[in-house]
Order: sequence, then C-alpha cells, then structure tokens
Amino acid sequence: MRDFLNDIHEHLSDPDPVRRAQIQMKNPLPKRFYKDVAVGQDAGRFTIELDGRTVKTPARRLLSLPTRPAAELVAAEWRDQAEVIDPARMPVTRLVNSALDGVSDECEAVIADIVNYAGTDLLCYRADAPQSLVEAQAAKWDPVIYWAADALGARFILAEGVIHQTQPAAAIDAFAAALAKYREPLAVAALHTITTLTGSALLALAVAEGRIDADEAWRAAHADEDWNIEHWGSDAEAEARRAARWKDMKAASDLFSAVTG
Repeated sequence: MRDFLNDIHEHLSDPDPVRRAQIQMKNPLPKRFYKDVAVGQDAGRFTIELDGRTVKTPARRLLSLPTRPAAELVAAEWRDQAEVIDPARMPVTRLVNSALDGVSDECEAVIADIVNYAGTDLLCYRADAPQSLVEAQAAKWDPVIYWAADALGARFILAEGVIHQTQPAAAIDAFAAALAKYREPLAVAALHTITTLTGSALLALAVAEGRIDADEAWRAAHADEDWNIEHWGSDAEAEARRAARWKDMKAASDLFSAVTG
C-alpha cells in the first residue's frame, strides 16, 4: 500500500489547484486500492483506516484528528472515491495534511499571518466610484466592520482606493485577542485558508465566531467580482476557477466547524 499512498500524496500535496492539475496530467490518477474505510482511535484522537491500515500524511505522520466529526469528513472523501482517487474531490484531506505536516509545527506563525492580513483587510479598502459598486461593497462589508467594532472592540479605518491605510494598533490587538482562542492546528489551518481565499481576516473571524456563514463570507469576498459580472458578464474559465476555490472554502469551513463544534 505504501507505493499507492506515495502516489496519492504527490497528488494531494500541492496547495495550488493549477499545479495539482499539472501533476495529474503528468501522472495518471492512482486506482482505488481499498474496499473499506473506517474511523479508528489512537491516543485519544481519531484516525482513518483503509482496509484496517491507518492512513498517514505525506510527511509520514499519523493522520489523526481531534474529533470524530472531523475524522468523518476525511473518511467520507475516501469513501466517495470511485475507480480512481481524485485529489480534486478531497479538499478536506488536503487541508488536514497541510495542518498536520506544516501548521502544527508553526502554529503561532500562521496565527500571526492571519493577524497581518487584518492590517490590510479587503473590507477596509473601498471604491470611490461608481456609486453602485460603492453601495454593493457597503452592503456586504459594513455589517462585518460594525460587528468587529461592537463585538470585538476592533475599530478599523476605511480607505478609498488601494493606498495603504495603517490600522490602529488597538484594532489589531483586539482582533488578535479574539483570534487567540483558536489554537488547534486544524482550526488555525482552516481559518488561514478562509483568510487567503477571501483576502479578509475579518471575514474568517466572523465565520469562526458565527457572525456569518461560509456562503455569506464567500459572497462578501466577491462583491467586486459579482458587480463586474453583473455589468460586463463572466467567462467559463473564471467561473471554473471560482468553483474550484469554493470547494476549498467549503472544506475549510466544514473542517473548522467539525473541530470546534
């Protein structure tokens, strides 16, 4: 089984969907080699077993999760594979591998990176025209800005255009304090994924705190893009990229809920 898993790990290891597609074109997808998928236990954590053999990460660490619901998300992806194992259909597994092999060793640095995003958050940079775009941004973004100020004490300054706006240290500190409760590497990895996919640490924290759900965060992150589509139309390639990124967004949100819920 090791050779099969090595092939799978190569397909699963690259976070860039374009690079993953290139790898898949170069190397055929491995055939499904197992019949049964089960959730096991090891030292108080939950594992994934393929025909009784425990799955490991690309770095050969035990693929273990802190809650059964999180493990069931991963197990479901392995069960859903058909004749071949398609990494494009395993976003939770990819995220878990990343968390266990990378984030777990650098958790504080990843948390700091999320905080850094808050300093240049998407929601703080507004268009000055046309008015319909200004209103579209405000409708999607203002509720989260107001929530951060009222619920967290994080009062961010809005700016027009793309000129950098230094945020008050008090706002960043309040954001960091709210984020500090999330220390489990899988939860941190999920929030970092949401942050990078949306360009907004505020949206990620709003999802974590239950202020908005993943769908609302996704629509907010694409306020500009949706305005452009409404006025100028879309194209198939852009739609495909967005759909692929949504799968990663949904996987991150589901994993976060399963780990923390």
